[in-house]
Amino acid sequence: MGELDGRTALVTGGSRGIGRAVARRLAEDGALVAVHYGGNEEAAAETVKLIEGAGGRAFAVPARFDRGDGPDRLFEGLTAGLAEHGEDGLDILVNNAGVHLAGSIGEITEEDFDRVMAVNVRAPLFVIQRTLPLLRDGGRIVNVASAAARIASPLQIGYTVSKTALEALAAPLANDLGRRGITVNTVNPGVILTDMTSAWTSAPEAMAGLESITALGRIGTPEDVADVVGFLAGPRGRWVTGQTVDASGGTYLGPIPPGAPRAAETDGPGPAEA
Repeated sequence: MGELDGRTALVTGGSRGIGRAVARRLAEDGALVAVHYGGNEEAAAETVKLIEGAGGRAFAVPARFDRGDGPDRLFEGLTAGLAEHGEDGLDILVNNAGVHLAGSIGEITEEDFDRVMAVNVRAPLFVIQRTLPLLRDGGRIVNVASAAARIASPLQIGYTVSKTALEALAAPLANDLGRRGITVNTVNPGVILTDMTSAWTSAPEAMAGLESITALGRIGTPEDVADVVGFLAGPRGRWVTGQTVDASGGTYLGPIPPGAPRAAETDGPGPAEA
């Protein structure tokens, strides 16, 4: 028996990376998971196959969030998929879909900014609006933003603005939905080993630099973040709402003492276990 048996969940951007790990975690806990994808149908099908192969239940839902009708298309596919599985309500919504945007204030274009805001901010807001009629009392909303919201990086200003805006959704929504027992929280990952970060993490010197400013001394994995989301989405997260949980392994907290042991020298998991 899983703690999410009988529950239903939607994970946007659930086909790869953090989203795939979250979808698998929720399915392992017993939830029927709707795996949203933007354009990579093959990756979404693989995620569903992995879940089903482990004894879980899932189905894929397509919707492009860089288009204005994305939330509507998602809602249509979600309700159809739930009905096919004998369900008519939603218990967990994880807004994970997002795009990165690199560039300084002098390099960012209006078109790029409009796209990152459409996918990272507009879509989550209206996905919440569309799915609220389905969301049962006692439900969970978890928005996946970024530690970039607190780390001043002039080379990703558009991305930082979008993720800061996404983080700001939680508190007012938590106040609005709290009387229904619905919690709303934000999880802020740091650099995680995914396709999105492969340009950095494939370079040894970049990895060493990132590890050197992270308190736990390693780069995070999608499963590290999925465990945090799983807690907030489950019954044990019932008394946490309107909050931001930093899931960056302590990235850029301040100076790290010289000679501090790396994660591989402690009892915690290291990169080799990712």
